[in-house]
Amino acid sequence: MTETKEDINLKLSGMTCANCALKIENKLGNLEGVKSAVVNFANEEATVEYDPNITNYDIMQNAVKDLGYRASLARVELKVVDNLSEENFEGLINEVLNIQGIYDVRGNFKASKLFIGFNELTLDDNGVYSKVKKLGYNIEKSAGTIDLEIVKHKKEMRYRLRIMLISLIFSLIITPISWFVVDSFERNFLLFFLALVNFAICGSFFVIGAYKSLKNKSTNMDVLVALGTLTALIYSILTTFLISGKTFYEAMSLIITFLLIGKYLEHKTKGQASEAIKKLIGLQPKTATIIKNGQEIEIPIEEIEVGDVLVVRPGEKFPVDGKVVEGTTKVDESMITGESKYVKKEIDSEVIGATVNQTGLIHMATEKIGKETLLFQIIDFVKQAQSRKAAKQQLADKISNYFVPAVVVIAISAFLYWYFIGTQLYPSLQATQLETSLQVFTSIVVIACPCALGLAIPTAVMVGTGKGAENGLLIKGGDSLESINTINTIVFDKTGTLTVGKPKVSEIFSEKSLTGSGYDDNDVLLYAGSAEMGSEHPLGRAIIEEANQRTIGLEPLTEFDAVPGKGIKTNIKGKSVLIGNEKLMIDNNISTKDYKAKFQEFQKQGITTILISIDNKIRGVIGISDKMKDQAPYALDKLREMGIEIYMITGDNMQTALNIGRKLKFDEAHILAEVLPNDKALNIQKLQQSEENKVVGMVGDGINDAPALAQADIGIAIGTGTDVAIETADIVLMRGDLRNVVSAINLSKKTYKKMITNLFWAFIYNIIGLPLAAGVLYGFTGLFLPPFLAAIFMATSSVSVVTNSLFLKRYEPKTPQQLEEEKLLISQEKVVDPVCGMEIDPRRALDHEYQGKIYHFCGPNCEAHFKQDPERFKNYDNMNPKLMQMKGTEEEESVVSDDNKNAQEIKLIKEEKEVDKKMSKLKCVECGLEQEIPMHCGQAMHQEGDQLVCWMGASCGAQPFPEHHGKTMELV
Repeated sequence: MTETKEDINLKLSGMTCANCALKIENKLGNLEGVKSAVVNFANEEATVEYDPNITNYDIMQNAVKDLGYRASLARVELKVVDNLSEENFEGLINEVLNIQGIYDVRGNFKASKLFIGFNELTLDDNGVYSKVKKLGYNIEKSAGTIDLEIVKHKKEMRYRLRIMLISLIFSLIITPISWFVVDSFERNFLLFFLALVNFAICGSFFVIGAYKSLKNKSTNMDVLVALGTLTALIYSILTTFLISGKTFYEAMSLIITFLLIGKYLEHKTKGQASEAIKKLIGLQPKTATIIKNGQEIEIPIEEIEVGDVLVVRPGEKFPVDGKVVEGTTKVDESMITGESKYVKKEIDSEVIGATVNQTGLIHMATEKIGKETLLFQIIDFVKQAQSRKAAKQQLADKISNYFVPAVVVIAISAFLYWYFIGTQLYPSLQATQLETSLQVFTSIVVIACPCALGLAIPTAVMVGTGKGAENGLLIKGGDSLESINTINTIVFDKTGTLTVGKPKVSEIFSEKSLTGSGYDDNDVLLYAGSAEMGSEHPLGRAIIEEANQRTIGLEPLTEFDAVPGKGIKTNIKGKSVLIGNEKLMIDNNISTKDYKAKFQEFQKQGITTILISIDNKIRGVIGISDKMKDQAPYALDKLREMGIEIYMITGDNMQTALNIGRKLKFDEAHILAEVLPNDKALNIQKLQQSEENKVVGMVGDGINDAPALAQADIGIAIGTGTDVAIETADIVLMRGDLRNVVSAINLSKKTYKKMITNLFWAFIYNIIGLPLAAGVLYGFTGLFLPPFLAAIFMATSSVSVVTNSLFLKRYEPKTPQQLEEEKLLISQEKVVDPVCGMEIDPRRALDHEYQGKIYHFCGPNCEAHFKQDPERFKNYDNMNPKLMQMKGTEEEESVVSDDNKNAQEIKLIKEEKEVDKKMSKLKCVECGLEQEIPMHCGQAMHQEGDQLVCWMGASCGAQPFPEHHGKTMELV
């Protein structure tokens, strides 16, 4: 049987510490057919790689259940609209179970609902809906995965809060009685009754967890807590009914109370640590407007198919990935790429699902849906990143494995010491031998905290990778975070990385230019462009684009032979054609001496040179230039300040490479030129094997540089749009700004520091706490650590580790230059639409360049008017609205009247702007996410009743309030 491989994501519950996670991981990893299993204690999930021919979800679920925990899948709830018989309803369940990626289906016939468990690594909510819908049934989505997870989390938090409050009430009654009421049988019996009820309601699940753990021949936090509470309870019962002595009912109750408070806060902060993924999922809109048979119809997003044409109005989110087919607009892509500046979109522009349309109504053609969209690729990337373990996490796991047995040994040893030796050394002890020994034993097992060790690394990774995703920086996990901190060398690919990646033909030197006769510029472009039609190289596309602009009709290819690193051989119109570099010509015995001076001149200018040979003779030279990225010098200087060596690698000849390299301050020895695509990885390897033991990062586009990215210690893919290659690198930057390389390294280092500090405090807490609980300071202070204080310290340790990780959410990874640019964008004065005279925010406005000046417009209508007659409007002072105010009301009204607007409308604009100031944001009532109010005709819409309305009136534009997590957002 052929070996196959699949990955599945399991949701886990019932874990109390890192040792629980390790136990599940080992159990799953030892199952037949399982190749690897990774359990993340912080987000309570497991990722399992397995052979579906040997094992399956049911076997994994039962294996986890045998350990005393629960495993489940991502779930979606569907309502069956069709009126089915019970028999047909059962048939539907069986049909759904046969769908690839669905492993569990439960039905409620009376409610007509299906509860479907699926593997979220291969399907999403929309994919499940679509596949079930294709079975021919009429269904609706009642609740998605994120909705059900929120409900589940809230339900669990309510339960934890309830038992915590119950235990607190009991402790508030038991503790004063224990401390202030005179010792008597009646007092002790009342305490016994209250403590037993408290233990049964609030503390019994510690004992149940300990029993399950010991049954499976392992230990966890529950074992320690159960030992401590049961010891205190049993001894107190004995002193109440059988022997004389002090009771510890209040200690037992306070231990349970403080541990429950700690667990409640821990789960609450863990929920905040995993917010990033929930926010990303919540970005997708619930519905979309599709054009069918000339009609606009609102449909659930799950019903969108590739090729559908959708309408997206100002303020609405793009439902899926696609291309603009009609209209122009500006789009806020900050939630995906981290780019604060709005991006202009026109026909053929790519649009990304979940980004916000700001200004114009557009039609888009659907190209990617469901798991194929960039949003869900990012979500999957972040999930996988959070499941990958750092090396230090593996160390913490190993320590956790031996931690509980070691603590029990220490506790027993301390008990014996104080029982037989300590009380003899300190005869002034007020408590009896047994009481003192039991107090020390209880304090030790309670204060020991394996949870902090288990949470130290995963919570930092969760928050750090989530913060990165919010800023368009995708980091592939804890192992990548560790590697980045040792990086001392970075190699940049030139084309598309240091340069804009949009090369253009800047020079043509033809045979006719050289001799006065023969092939002219257009002839050279005809043959070069025709030859490049079989190539996907950026330089080839530049030549084709130039030929198209000159309306040169290119010839179809009859043969095509690509010579790696050199060029192309082909045959066009019966002529032998070679196009490429000097090496290609020399290899084919074609003289280049007549053109050598010209292409050397191009090379000195940093222009990439292409030679064209027709019938074994050079007929011309094409020079292609690619603009250097504006941010490149700043980014490279920042990296040098960090002590990182910078290299450039390119296929260009050395002269061209040196020209660009000098502009960017590269050392000549660090410029690797004339490198064939397949040899880039070899050059990375040579750097890694150098005597300096270089730890090498490679920055490239993630597609053409894949082997080099894989060879590097850290591969950084940098790209834009929906085709960014997310799977090719350790770090993926969602936009082409090179400063994000600096930001990614800064964020990684900050996250790594959190990992180390968390681990340090987790260790130091136990190193200090255990001796304190054992009574080592009694000889100096005459005091023991009471068990209830030990419980407070234990609860605090886990919460402090998670809280320390959460501070990462406040960290801003962007460079000072990027932050300054954002401030300038926000503070930028409003400009004036030259057509209608409206004051507008230039970030949101459409713009058009004319004669070197940028003009801004409130909407597509004004932009169209300007383009029709720019001379009419070009002298309008649109750069500063304050100057317009100085020209007086009469002049302002006369200008506005040119476009049939009147003074009353100007007044209305000003009134609406006052409304905008008061209603600046929309806020989700569920998760607190804020977003801008939708725009219409260049201004934020305002509320009228239960709708958002355009400042021009409801007849111009009106829409319902957007929804998030299925609930209507509110104005703040």
